[in-house]
Amino acid sequence: MNSKILKHLRQDKLPHIWCPGCAHGIVLRSLLEAIDNTGLNTSKTVIVAGIGCASRASGYLDFDTVHTVHGRAIPYATGIKLANPELKVIVITGDGDATAIGGNHLIHGIRRNIDITTVIFNNNVYGMTSGQYSPTTPSGAWAATSPYGHLDRPFDICELAIGAGATYVARGTAYHQTQLTKLIEKGIKHNGFAVIDALSTCPTYFGRKNKRGTAADMITWFKENTITVKANSVNDINQNKDDNSKMKIGEFRNINDVPEFTNEYQKLITQVMKGE
Repeated sequence: MNSKILKHLRQDKLPHIWCPGCAHGIVLRSLLEAIDNTGLNTSKTVIVAGIGCASRASGYLDFDTVHTVHGRAIPYATGIKLANPELKVIVITGDGDATAIGGNHLIHGIRRNIDITTVIFNNNVYGMTSGQYSPTTPSGAWAATSPYGHLDRPFDICELAIGAGATYVARGTAYHQTQLTKLIEKGIKHNGFAVIDALSTCPTYFGRKNKRGTAADMITWFKENTITVKANSVNDINQNKDDNSKMKIGEFRNINDVPEFTNEYQKLITQVMKGE
């Protein structure tokens, strides 16, 4: 394993418990490369996770980490950031943890624009509890709780984040690992709430039951069924149409003119202390 990655892992906690073929390890690699590339002070970096397959990652990371209750990673992260604004706080969460149980916390974290980087390991299912459908499970897909096909329309996490007012929004995939690393890197550098929708795979509880082939087939699907925002924009200009047949990846929003919540909170404290 690359020493750049290895130095950030609690090696005594390995091997990991993810299923064979699970792409969460690839997403975790991107996160660690991004942290390393940005040169974060690891003694001032806190990783907060909820519950689920993705959130297991916090146990393998050699940082100050908090493994919280289901859906509550963002409130914990908010408290940590407000208590010590000098810390860089990163949330690791899954699609169910972030957009179902923790959905309310996600939109309000976004609304406040607090400086937290949230990486959502999105594998379209609750894998840890044997494959119940999540808010990102595609319509018609099979899950343990939808044995005749899923009826709900899925969330597009990036559109959800933009709608709630997020100041940094991006989507990458486990196939496009280098690009995913760069997107997370930009999210870490962003001074505000950053959402990175990291498309992963669950060959065991989603792929097998939906006949998506092998773990390699599922990763390859990302290659064949995605288009970068930039490439799509070129298509839009040249062909005067949006390519809606493919999922868009890349950076969707990066704005810096919205006040960051921690800074505003500190200003308010100063103002009140002066009796103004």
